[in-house]
Amino acid sequence: MAIRVAQIATGNAGAIALRHLIEDPRFELVGVWVHSADKAGRDAGELAGLGVDTGVTATTSAADIVAAAPDCVVYCAMSDTRPVEAARDIREYLAAGINVAGTAPTPLINPAAGVPGSARAKLEAAALEGGATLFVTGVDPGFTNDLLPLAITGTCREVRQVRCTEFSDYATYDSTESMVDVMGFGTPLDQTPLLFLPGVLTAGWGASIHLLAAGLGVEVDEITEHVEREPAPETYEVAACTIAEGTQAGFRFQITGMVAGEPVIVVEHVTRTRGDLRPDWPYAVQEGHSYRVEVIGEPSYVLDLAAQSADGDHNYSAILAGVGRVVNAVPAVVAAAPGLTTTLDLPLTGAPGIVGTR
Repeated sequence: MAIRVAQIATGNAGAIALRHLIEDPRFELVGVWVHSADKAGRDAGELAGLGVDTGVTATTSAADIVAAAPDCVVYCAMSDTRPVEAARDIREYLAAGINVAGTAPTPLINPAAGVPGSARAKLEAAALEGGATLFVTGVDPGFTNDLLPLAITGTCREVRQVRCTEFSDYATYDSTESMVDVMGFGTPLDQTPLLFLPGVLTAGWGASIHLLAAGLGVEVDEITEHVEREPAPETYEVAACTIAEGTQAGFRFQITGMVAGEPVIVVEHVTRTRGDLRPDWPYAVQEGHSYRVEVIGEPSYVLDLAAQSADGDHNYSAILAGVGRVVNAVPAVVAAAPGLTTTLDLPLTGAPGIVGTR
C-alpha cells in the first residue's frame, strides 16, 4: 500500500520534493500546503512543474493538511528567518499523529545537540502524544556531514580529523531571502548578515558536528567559528540581487569541533558569486558546485562529490540531492518508533529501484 504523503511548501526545495512525491510509486499525494495566496487552489502537478493534473490542489490551511490524514508530511518551509514558527508547525503535525520528514529547521538534524532543552521537550512531547516520528536532514547540513563521513571512516583503523567542505557559486541561486537576508550578498561589509551573527553558524551546523562526533565515538568540547567576507570588485547582477562594488560578493567560513584541544571535525564553506573571486581560495572539482569529504587517518581519504541534473544547474542539483535524501527516508521514518530521530537511528535508505524495472 502506498504511503499517504503531503508536501509542506513549494519553494526551491519544496517543488522538487513535490515532483518526487508525485512520480514515486511508493507514495500517494493527499495534500499540499503553500504560503502564498496566489498558489492556493492550483494543482500539485502545476506547482511541481509537471504540467499534469493530479487532482490535489494546494491550500494555505494547515488544518486541511491534518484533515487529509497523511502518514507523513515532507516539510520544506523556510525556517532560517522563522525558526519559532517552523518548530510550531512541526509540533502540530506530530501531535496530530503525522510523521515529519524535513529539510528544515537544520538544528533538528540532531535535536539532542541543536535544540534547547525546553523546545526539545515540547517536540518530544508532541511526537509521543501523536505516536509520530521526526527526521530532518539535507545535503549540507545533511548527508555530506554525517552519512558520507561515517561511511568512509568506517573503513579506517584510526581517524585524526574529518573535514567536510562545500564549494559553491551562488550566482544562479534565485532566493532573495536566502541570498540577501540570510547570507548577506550585496550588503555592506560593515553590516553583519544573519548567517554571521555570533553563534548562528554553530546553530546551523553545530548539530551536524555533534552528530558526526557521536558516530565517531567522541565528544566535542567546543565549537569555534571563523569567517572571511570578500567584496565585489565592481557592480554586477546575479539571479537574486544586484551586488554593488564593495558589497559582499563571497565568503569563506569554518566551524570547527574541538576534541581535547584538537580540531577533529571541520565544516567549511567556500562561496562565490563569480568564479574569479579570491583565486587563492580552493575551488570545486566541478565548475560551480561540489562537496569534499577529507579524512586524515589510516587510511586517509579525499572524496569529491559533484551532483549533476538534466533539469537544472549545479545549484538545482545540490537542492535535488538534499531533497532526495529526505523523500527517500520517508518509508523508514513512517516505520520508525515515535520520537525525534537522526541519521544514526534510521536504516540506510535508497531510491525505489531502477526506472523501467519497478
